[in-house]
Amino acid sequence: MAKSKNAAALTPEKLNVGLDDDKRTGIVDTLNVLLADEFLLYTKTRNYHWNVMGPRFHDLHLFFEKQYEQLDELMDDVAENARQFGGFASGTMAEYVETSRLKESPGKHPGEDEMISDLLADHETIIRALRKDIEKAGKKYDAADAADFLTRVLEEHNKMAWMLRACLARP
Repeated sequence: MAKSKNAAALTPEKLNVGLDDDKRTGIVDTLNVLLADEFLLYTKTRNYHWNVMGPRFHDLHLFFEKQYEQLDELMDDVAENARQFGGFASGTMAEYVETSRLKESPGKHPGEDEMISDLLADHETIIRALRKDIEKAGKKYDAADAADFLTRVLEEHNKMAWMLRACLARP
């Protein structure tokens, strides 16, 4: 079995599911990077929920809450999917910060529109990455089931991004 860059992705279980260990490890690695992205976006969304101020406070406070609850469900699904492929799900802040394709801005408290724009940019980053991950899961790892799962995650991010975009639209 090839050594994974992500120790959490190692596949300790011997599964007889039609995928060799290298392919399963590749899928689990992909899922753990996504899990890190989801966790950072969740944390940022929750931070904005707590710290939003301005004329749209109430609406955005509730909106951000709904979005972080959706992200919480996605994180659980991603982690469980990694386990289904025989790997481990990452579960530490150090792993998330090291692995995520997203960046944080500690100590900054942007205004309402900046918060929305920042979250939108992160969703779009995840969307672009998922498009590549879906292709890799299907072609490189021969795992249509992983590609289908990632497509469902992509659909969730597309919807959440659309809702954020709608918050920025001006009549």
